[in-house]
Parts: sequence; C-alpha cells; structure tokens
Amino acid sequence: MTVLVDDPRWPAHGRLWAHLVSDSDLAELHAFASAQGVPARAFDRDHYDVPEEMVPRLIAAGAEHVDGHQLVRRLIASGLRVTARERRGR
Repeated sequence: MTVLVDDPRWPAHGRLWAHLVSDSDLAELHAFASAQGVPARAFDRDHYDVPEEMVPRLIAAGAEHVDGHQLVRRLIASGLRVTARERRGR
C-alpha cells in the first residue's frame, strides 16, 4: 500500500487543504491517518482533507507526495474513488 498526499491547494476555513488517499486499501489509510493524528471527521468517502501545516509531517511518516492529477489517477486506478455521481446518491 502507498499513502499519497497532494499539494495543499484547496481553500477553506482560512487555510489551504490537501488530500490524503490510499492507492489500495481504506483500512490501511485509516490506520495511517490515525497514527499521524488526522481526525476521523476529516475523512470524506475516499480521502482525508488535511491542513497545509500537516503535509510535511505526513510525508516524513511515509506518505508519497504527488501532484493532484497523479493522486486522482492513482485513486481511480485503485477502485476506491467515489465519483461525483455516487456522492450525489444517483
């Protein structure tokens, strides 16, 4: 399993946010996130939203830093991606 984190580019609540995903297994993603202090409430169906200041710590702990396009491609390839249609419940 590889845990991936992208660049913090998403503004919300006065800060920038990145995404933390797995390229193979949600259980291992949850274990990694928990071990790094990422709160469970940050999980959004197929990824965790993580604040910019947490990204260096996640990388130091073993997350692979990738750009947003590569993160999405690898998430789709894993079969774990939740599509916009699925998010809407259709």
